[in-house]
Amino acid sequence: MKIAITSTGNNTESTIDSRFGRCTYFAIYDTETQGLEFVPNQSKDNVEGAGPASAQLVASRGVQKVISGEFGAKVKDIFDSLKIQLIVVHDDKKQIGSIIEMLNNAKN
Repeated sequence: MKIAITSTGNNTESTIDSRFGRCTYFAIYDTETQGLEFVPNQSKDNVEGAGPASAQLVASRGVQKVISGEFGAKVKDIFDSLKIQLIVVHDDKKQIGSIIEMLNNAKN
């Protein structure tokens, strides 16, 4: 399963970005292969529509879950229609690596 995590940077020591549509990167983690890819969020500086554009980006990558600090109403509707699960993490100091570790432990 592919999981997107909003990230402030492009490595596992970066922290979760509390903003979905305006995050700097999406860390896309594949729980099957344990592969990790950091995808720059090209929509983060959009005047409007950053959330829906970001939702389309992660959906196009085959993501089934998204982890972020918060999601806007438009994005929630889009993900609901695509059957993509949203997970909110309220700890903005949580590192991408520790989130991946938690995902791996939950799988075992």
